[in-house]
Amino acid sequence: MFDESRDVWSIVPLEYDVFIGMDVDKRSIALTSLEHAQQIDSIKMANKADMVIGYAKKKFPGKRIVFTYEAGPTGFGLYDKLTDAGYKCLVTNPASVPTASNSRVKTNRVDSVKLAKTLRGGELKSVRVPTGRYRQLRHIVKLYYITVKQRTACKQRIKALLLLEGIAYPNMTRYDHWSNNTIKRLEALECNESVRFKLDMLIEDLQFHRGQLLKVNRKLRSFCKDDTEIADSVKYLTSIPGIGKTIAVHLIARIGDWRNLKNVRELGGFIGLTPCENSTGDKIDRGNITRLGDKRLRNMLIEGAWTAVFRDPEMGEFYQRICSRHPKDRASRKAVVAVARKMTTRIYRVLKDRREFVIRDVNYKSGNIEFNKKRRLNAPEDDSTLRRTIKDTGDSPVTYGFVAEIETSGRLLP
Repeated sequence: MFDESRDVWSIVPLEYDVFIGMDVDKRSIALTSLEHAQQIDSIKMANKADMVIGYAKKKFPGKRIVFTYEAGPTGFGLYDKLTDAGYKCLVTNPASVPTASNSRVKTNRVDSVKLAKTLRGGELKSVRVPTGRYRQLRHIVKLYYITVKQRTACKQRIKALLLLEGIAYPNMTRYDHWSNNTIKRLEALECNESVRFKLDMLIEDLQFHRGQLLKVNRKLRSFCKDDTEIADSVKYLTSIPGIGKTIAVHLIARIGDWRNLKNVRELGGFIGLTPCENSTGDKIDRGNITRLGDKRLRNMLIEGAWTAVFRDPEMGEFYQRICSRHPKDRASRKAVVAVARKMTTRIYRVLKDRREFVIRDVNYKSGNIEFNKKRRLNAPEDDSTLRRTIKDTGDSPVTYGFVAEIETSGRLLP
């Protein structure tokens, strides 16, 4: 859970006396210390958090210190120990660190100086560091990705071997693709001794990874079931059309603590579903989606959007409306991405409200185009205006505004 006394996403430079930038690798830490007026020190030490803490206490007793380093393969162990010792620490995204386009020298010391200067300027923002059970869940989800990738590689090796030897792949229906029946057909294929040995070894490898994936799935289910908060989040997310348990668990692993979500727009940007923009003056130029963040999660959410189109009447109407604006050769692709982006607002809302999503009645939609235009309002400006209320105007209800609402009564609108 986010703790303001421990965690910090950005800083106000005047609140600190010393700014320490660290470039961390497997064996060492390049560390640069700055005050507001000058550079104090630039040293190199072993990658041990106790040495960093000892250096700060000995060199800057009684001063307010803030640390920063780039997120990477060294993880969050250094962050944990620094915050436990009472220091503020920002783990920043390497892509967010300003770098001069004409810079041609890169060393650990130069990078630490750059981090310290950028920190002193107040330009750095921290990534959301996962804590507690959410960090553990992320480890299991990463293992799931690895296991799925290895299983897929085994299947590809088997197909490549059959193609190389000119052996026809066993006929199968869409319902028994790579099933136990398929494995039996592969084991019964006629081929020479060496190919038979290699094929048997590949089948054995495939069976092993299938068993590993089964264990990982069981662990994910039991882990989510044992944690009440995560179990509730899974229940709320799966109430949204297009989101099943697999997507829900992976969303929670990437988002982390739902309390850290600040507004309805940041989730779409985090997954990379917001459009690029290069506008100037009166010219507005928006391009493709940014494709930032987790590629696998973005693809899963887009796949889920296809289900949402067919199961949710409102999403189906939204999909058709977006399709009508674009050429036929690309309309469906753009529309389904727009649906996935719209799903992120529902994800945000159910997690923050801690309640299930309710599909709006089909009869709520009006066939009157002018009425629909009046019903649709602009997006809310901030977190305090994320709830729509319904006003009965006779035959059809109409959305007349956005208000802050704590109670859970009424329809949940995206």
